[in-house]
Amino acid sequence: MAGPAGRLDAVVVCGGQWHDFDYARLQLLTALSGYEHVRTRVFEDYNCLEALASADLLITYTCNRVPDETQQEALIGFVSRGGRWLALHGTNSAIDRTPPGSASKYVTPRTMGELPQVLGSQFLGHPPIAPYLVEVTDPEHPFVSGVEPFEVTDELYVSELHPPIQVLAHTRFVGESRGFEEGHTTVDKPRPVLYLKDHGAGTVCYFTLGHCRGRFDVQDLGIDDLGRVDLGSWAVPEFHTILGRCLSWAVTGVVTAPLQIG
Repeated sequence: MAGPAGRLDAVVVCGGQWHDFDYARLQLLTALSGYEHVRTRVFEDYNCLEALASADLLITYTCNRVPDETQQEALIGFVSRGGRWLALHGTNSAIDRTPPGSASKYVTPRTMGELPQVLGSQFLGHPPIAPYLVEVTDPEHPFVSGVEPFEVTDELYVSELHPPIQVLAHTRFVGESRGFEEGHTTVDKPRPVLYLKDHGAGTVCYFTLGHCRGRFDVQDLGIDDLGRVDLGSWAVPEFHTILGRCLSWAVTGVVTAPLQIG
């Protein structure tokens, strides 16, 4: 953990499929550069056991990067011993393509062992990207204090939840996660967007927002050039406000008075 001079060691894991990880990585590293006592090592997947063993904080922005059994144990151990894990967007996803002719294109296999119980959730599916409203669940919590309901155009995650979790912000959705085998809902209830999950001596902060995609990020789906750039929630001021507060917690371990919006 933190050295005698106050240095903190951070691990950032940013990589996977179907997103602009270059953009997300740059945003996260730029934000971390504001903390002069933080030293950061960056990886594309969870092959970072040596760095994780001495890390104080972990930030992950991934999609379909499934840690193997040894890596799962290391991630669980990191949180258990008091680590702070800021998990963003598709960190909780494991996605496989289905054979041709199947009713759905994607399945979400349970291949992450006990890790979803530590993360608090596992991705099941999302409807087509479209605007939706994010509302604050716990207006007294510093992560979301003063934030009014706001609209994002992002992937709305329907996930298998592993309580207890402390939900801070949510959205609502009823309908189909088109293309996915799971994630179809008929019950109108809050869907967590931001929550905290304690495990052992540590805590996971999970923030589902943050979709971004460049023109050339879905070539494996047969689309050579998407023809547009999607910044998703990264274009929304409230997203940056909440992300900044969560990042401050990941660095300091303290939930303090909220940073100013904007």
